[in-house]
Amino acid sequence: MRERALSLRDVLARHRWAIGLMESRRNPGAANLRHHDAVIGSLRAGGFDMAMAAHAYSLLDGYIYGFALTKMNLPFDTTTDIAEMAESMLEPFPVGEYPNLAAFITEHAMKPGYDFADEFEYGLDVILDGLERARNPA
Repeated sequence: MRERALSLRDVLARHRWAIGLMESRRNPGAANLRHHDAVIGSLRAGGFDMAMAAHAYSLLDGYIYGFALTKMNLPFDTTTDIAEMAESMLEPFPVGEYPNLAAFITEHAMKPGYDFADEFEYGLDVILDGLERARNPA
Protein backbone atom coordinates (compact mmCIF):
# COMPACT_ATOMS: atom_id res chain seq x y z
CA MET A 1 0.00 0.00 0.00
CA ARG A 2 2.91 2.33 0.71
CA GLU A 3 4.33 1.85 -2.79
CA ARG A 4 0.90 2.38 -4.33
CA ALA A 5 0.37 5.58 -2.34
CA LEU A 6 3.79 6.98 -3.24
CA SER A 7 3.25 6.11 -6.89
CA LEU A 8 -0.16 7.80 -6.98
CA ARG A 9 1.21 10.88 -5.24
CA ASP A 10 4.00 11.09 -7.82
CA VAL A 11 1.61 10.67 -10.75
CA LEU A 12 -0.68 13.38 -9.39
CA ALA A 13 2.31 15.72 -8.96
CA ARG A 14 3.40 15.15 -12.57
CA HIS A 15 -0.13 15.55 -13.94
CA ARG A 16 -1.54 18.46 -11.96
CA TRP A 17 -4.65 18.60 -14.13
CA ALA A 18 -5.61 14.98 -13.36
CA ILE A 19 -7.47 15.39 -10.05
CA GLY A 20 -9.91 17.94 -11.44
CA LEU A 21 -10.57 15.84 -14.49
CA MET A 22 -10.97 12.58 -12.57
CA GLU A 23 -13.27 14.10 -9.96
CA SER A 24 -15.44 15.88 -12.53
CA ARG A 25 -16.37 12.73 -14.39
CA ARG A 26 -19.57 10.90 -13.67
CA ASN A 27 -18.28 7.89 -15.58
CA PRO A 28 -14.61 7.36 -14.72
CA GLY A 29 -12.30 5.86 -17.29
CA ALA A 30 -11.03 2.31 -17.30
CA ALA A 31 -7.59 3.27 -15.91
CA ASN A 32 -9.18 5.03 -12.95
CA LEU A 33 -11.46 2.06 -12.26
CA ARG A 34 -8.48 -0.34 -12.53
CA HIS A 35 -6.63 1.74 -9.95
CA HIS A 36 -9.55 1.68 -7.50
CA ASP A 37 -10.08 -2.04 -8.05
CA ALA A 38 -6.37 -2.81 -7.53
CA VAL A 39 -6.22 -0.83 -4.27
CA ILE A 40 -9.31 -2.58 -2.90
CA GLY A 41 -7.91 -5.92 -4.09
CA SER A 42 -4.60 -5.25 -2.33
CA LEU A 43 -6.38 -4.41 0.90
CA ARG A 44 -8.50 -7.57 0.68
CA ALA A 45 -5.43 -9.69 -0.13
CA GLY A 46 -3.75 -8.11 2.90
CA GLY A 47 -6.40 -9.50 5.22
CA PHE A 48 -8.97 -6.70 5.40
CA ASP A 49 -12.61 -7.73 5.28
CA MET A 50 -14.81 -5.61 3.00
CA ALA A 51 -15.90 -3.17 5.74
CA MET A 52 -12.33 -2.59 6.91
CA ALA A 53 -11.12 -2.34 3.29
CA ALA A 54 -13.73 0.39 2.77
CA HIS A 55 -12.45 2.29 5.83
CA ALA A 56 -8.82 1.90 4.77
CA TYR A 57 -9.53 2.84 1.16
CA SER A 58 -11.43 5.97 2.19
CA LEU A 59 -8.67 7.03 4.56
CA LEU A 60 -5.86 6.45 2.06
CA ASP A 61 -7.74 7.98 -0.87
CA GLY A 62 -8.63 11.10 1.12
CA TYR A 63 -5.09 11.51 2.41
CA ILE A 64 -3.35 11.02 -0.93
CA TYR A 65 -5.68 13.25 -2.95
CA GLY A 66 -5.92 15.82 -0.16
CA PHE A 67 -2.15 16.05 0.18
CA ALA A 68 -1.72 16.31 -3.58
CA LEU A 69 -4.26 19.16 -3.76
CA THR A 70 -2.66 20.99 -0.86
CA LYS A 71 0.84 20.65 -2.31
CA MET A 72 -0.38 21.75 -5.71
CA ASN A 73 -1.95 24.91 -4.30
CA LEU A 74 0.78 26.02 -1.89
CA PRO A 75 2.08 29.49 -2.72
CA PHE A 76 5.71 28.44 -2.23
CA ASP A 77 8.24 25.92 -3.51
CA THR A 78 11.47 26.69 -1.64
CA THR A 79 12.53 27.75 1.84
CA THR A 80 13.17 31.23 0.47
CA ASP A 81 9.61 31.31 -0.84
CA ILE A 82 8.35 30.18 2.58
CA ALA A 83 10.24 33.00 4.29
CA GLU A 84 8.86 35.60 1.88
CA MET A 85 5.31 34.27 2.21
CA ALA A 86 5.52 34.07 6.00
CA GLU A 87 6.80 37.63 6.25
CA SER A 88 4.02 39.02 4.06
CA MET A 89 1.39 36.87 5.79
CA LEU A 90 2.32 37.85 9.37
CA GLU A 91 3.47 41.44 8.72
CA PRO A 92 0.05 43.12 9.06
CA PHE A 93 -0.52 41.63 12.52
CA PRO A 94 0.97 42.68 15.85
CA VAL A 95 4.12 40.78 16.84
CA GLY A 96 3.10 37.84 19.00
CA GLU A 97 -0.47 37.66 17.65
CA TYR A 98 0.12 34.16 16.25
CA PRO A 99 3.03 32.82 18.31
CA ASN A 100 2.57 29.14 17.45
CA LEU A 101 2.37 29.77 13.73
CA ALA A 102 5.39 32.08 13.87
CA ALA A 103 7.37 29.46 15.82
CA PHE A 104 6.37 26.73 13.36
CA ILE A 105 7.54 28.84 10.44
CA THR A 106 10.81 30.03 11.96
CA GLU A 107 11.79 26.94 13.94
CA HIS A 108 10.74 24.33 11.42
CA ALA A 109 9.55 25.36 7.96
CA MET A 110 12.34 27.86 7.33
CA LYS A 111 15.12 25.45 8.27
CA PRO A 112 17.44 24.47 5.42
CA GLY A 113 16.21 21.42 3.59
CA TYR A 114 12.58 21.70 4.67
CA ASP A 115 10.19 20.55 2.00
CA PHE A 116 6.47 20.26 2.66
CA ALA A 117 6.37 17.26 0.29
CA ASP A 118 8.46 15.29 2.79
CA GLU A 119 5.56 15.44 5.24
CA PHE A 120 3.61 13.05 3.01
CA GLU A 121 5.59 9.95 3.91
CA TYR A 122 5.42 10.67 7.64
CA GLY A 123 1.62 10.95 7.49
CA LEU A 124 1.34 7.92 5.24
CA ASP A 125 3.36 5.81 7.67
CA VAL A 126 1.15 6.91 10.58
CA ILE A 127 -1.95 5.92 8.60
CA LEU A 128 -0.51 2.56 7.51
CA ASP A 129 0.62 1.76 11.08
CA GLY A 130 -2.89 2.57 12.33
CA LEU A 131 -4.49 0.40 9.65
CA GLU A 132 -2.15 -2.46 10.54
CA ARG A 133 -3.20 -2.19 14.19
CA ALA A 134 -6.90 -2.09 13.17
CA ARG A 135 -6.40 -5.18 11.00
CA ASN A 136 -4.68 -7.09 13.82
CA PRO A 137 -6.18 -5.87 17.10
CA ALA A 138 -4.24 -6.97 20.19
